[in-house]
Amino acid sequence: MPVESGNSAAARQVKQKRKSHSLSIRRTNSTEQDRPGMQRDMLEGQDSKLPMALRSNLLDLFGQIEREFENLYIENLELRREIESLNERLAGEGQTVDGGDLSKGALKTKASHSTSQLSQKLKTTYKASTSKRSNSFPGKVGGPRNFNVGNWELWGGDSWIVSSFKATTSRAVCQLVKEYVGHRDGIWDLAVTRVQPLVLGTASADHCSMLWSIETGKCLLKYAGHAGSVNSIKFHPTEQMALTASGDQTAHIWRYMVQLPLPQPPADISASLDDDVDFSDKDEADGEADGPSECPTIRVATTTLKSHQGVVIAADWLVGGKQVVTASWDRAANLYDVETSELVHTLTGHDQELTHCCTHPTQRLVVTSSRDTTFRLWDFRDPSIHSVNVFQGHTDTVTSAVFTVGDNVVSGSDDRTVKVWDLKNMRSPIATIRTDSAVNRISVSANQRIIALPHDNRQVRLFDMNGVRLARLPRSNRQVRCIQSGGFITFRFCFMSVRLSRTL
Repeated sequence: MPVESGNSAAARQVKQKRKSHSLSIRRTNSTEQDRPGMQRDMLEGQDSKLPMALRSNLLDLFGQIEREFENLYIENLELRREIESLNERLAGEGQTVDGGDLSKGALKTKASHSTSQLSQKLKTTYKASTSKRSNSFPGKVGGPRNFNVGNWELWGGDSWIVSSFKATTSRAVCQLVKEYVGHRDGIWDLAVTRVQPLVLGTASADHCSMLWSIETGKCLLKYAGHAGSVNSIKFHPTEQMALTASGDQTAHIWRYMVQLPLPQPPADISASLDDDVDFSDKDEADGEADGPSECPTIRVATTTLKSHQGVVIAADWLVGGKQVVTASWDRAANLYDVETSELVHTLTGHDQELTHCCTHPTQRLVVTSSRDTTFRLWDFRDPSIHSVNVFQGHTDTVTSAVFTVGDNVVSGSDDRTVKVWDLKNMRSPIATIRTDSAVNRISVSANQRIIALPHDNRQVRLFDMNGVRLARLPRSNRQVRCIQSGGFITFRFCFMSVRLSRTL
């Protein structure tokens, strides 16, 4: 066997040292540092058609993977020790604990308020830690977007705060409460009124917006003043007024007065979820005859906002309801005065079409999202200074960015990620949720601080603000191709989702 010269040996050591600096994670003990050299010596004695340089690179890559999984294993061991210490605290409070091994079953506790809070904290802590580790692995980017049409449904969830700590794979149980059928084309957005009476509003590609009774599912009112697709709907914070944005390049403000019908006994429609439904023309005609044809119709807007040169994709009320903001495909957002209908400011800067706009519930802040992969935060709190901040946290179209009741912004994108940001420090997200499909318009509940993610792949998933998955809404066998939007009802934990079932 030839003897390696001193120069070549020194060059080999320098090369190995240079490789060690390029790795993200390295072990420190001498035995593990010598392992790659030992494995290379073993490979030299094995028969292979691969070049030695390629085999060495493969060995380095597999070594990195092994070290990454070992770090995950060590971290999980530390988490298990933390769980054991918390279990000891449960036992110290006089509670009965049967079994401490997560792999063998659930931990059973007595039903008490203090135990419920502690066990829920335990479950959330463990899930948050493990979720962050699993989300560190990158996923595929991209995918088709199918915008289709149909009806939208109201979903309700059982209490997701359980009294006993179960396995970490436990999820909230969601069930269908009521289905609303009546629009003749795709539904793009929905909202819930902020004042009494509480009703639901939908915006549809059939050029109409409808108001519905939450309890009975009956159509109460139809607005037919737009000449194009109605892309969004928002309700005034204190008055019975609605704001709709349309493909006719305008936004309309219109007043409504509705009377809620008497509630009816709920029908058992759980069996229909398991069967396919034929959405034929006859079925649609019957649905129209039963509901929307009986609705009173408004055809003239109280106020029409005109300034955009393209489709108005979204609109929202600023806090107080005296001004509104609109977002358009002309790459601009406009701020209007409601009383005079005058244009106050034009917000420019996005390089491509806007996809959404949202206002803060308590402050004069506006966030706009765009196909240019950015979202912008506009500050109108100081009347003399209007500042704007640009955030580049995504790699594809930002489909929506919304405020929460606290100081957070949640952004969703076609890059299949959702990110939670802190308004006090927007340099990096405080949580990242990676999904398997493009994310459409995000909705965040005001009370529970739950994020609802409607996807192109017909899924709706619920997460908390830490990025921990709470539930997934059941999916039926109906002819549904994507879910465009969603919303929460404030007086009880219910979620509404737009289900689209016919291609535009």
